[in-house]
Amino acid sequence: MTYQGVLTKMATEFSQPIQYYLMFENDFINMNQLLDKTITIQFIGYQCLNCSLNKPIYRQGYCKSCFFDIPQAADWIIRPELSTAHLDQEDRDLDFEKRVQLQPHVVYLANSSNVKVGVTRKSQVPTRWIDQGAHEAIEIVEVPNRYLAGITEVALKDYVADKTNWRTMLKNEIVDENLIEWRDRLRQYIPAEALDYFIASNSETHMEFPVLQYPEKPKSLSLEKMPLYQGVLKGIKGQYLIFEDQTVFNVRGSEGYVISLSVS
Repeated sequence: MTYQGVLTKMATEFSQPIQYYLMFENDFINMNQLLDKTITIQFIGYQCLNCSLNKPIYRQGYCKSCFFDIPQAADWIIRPELSTAHLDQEDRDLDFEKRVQLQPHVVYLANSSNVKVGVTRKSQVPTRWIDQGAHEAIEIVEVPNRYLAGITEVALKDYVADKTNWRTMLKNEIVDENLIEWRDRLRQYIPAEALDYFIASNSETHMEFPVLQYPEKPKSLSLEKMPLYQGVLKGIKGQYLIFEDQTVFNVRGSEGYVISLSVS
């Protein structure tokens, strides 16, 4: 069976274990059903997620010209403290920025390779945690806009990590942490503007990933360097496919790539 289309990040369903779906324009694959099967991935070309042209992908699934033009790739996406819609100030497209920035956001702690702080829209809980490969997570504050979440994250980054080590996450070298204790310990560092939004009573969310075998020395698959790859799928964690030969493929990191995928 062969599928063909442009890659976007896998859709997920919160269950035990997490269910993963690779979405194409007219079809989808439940990737959990492909565990222990041989998969062939062939690189065909590019399709920018904005302009749809066959141009090399620069970042986040967009070609270079789109990346520096569209609001979906503005700096405040990665650095939410740069959000200005609450001030009625435009960056690239004020209507878009108001829709995204002026909605409830959550600052959270997630444990994937280590305990880290992050920001996401409330509507993206727990999807964001799943995408990061976190096996446990907890909300710290829920604020009405992206700016407040951003300045809270910046303040907390002095006391807790803000990055995930993808190799450690994929090797499953994880230690369970008491995130409630972390939440309470970090409360004192929350900015005054966001302190009233602190969540004083909640519990951890736990994620179970469909992995039969974790890699000891994960090696990342680059479709530019290896346009044809074949391997036995052994697991899915975060947005990575894990293969028997230690190869791992970052689906989200390959958004905008056109591939064919066959199963045998």
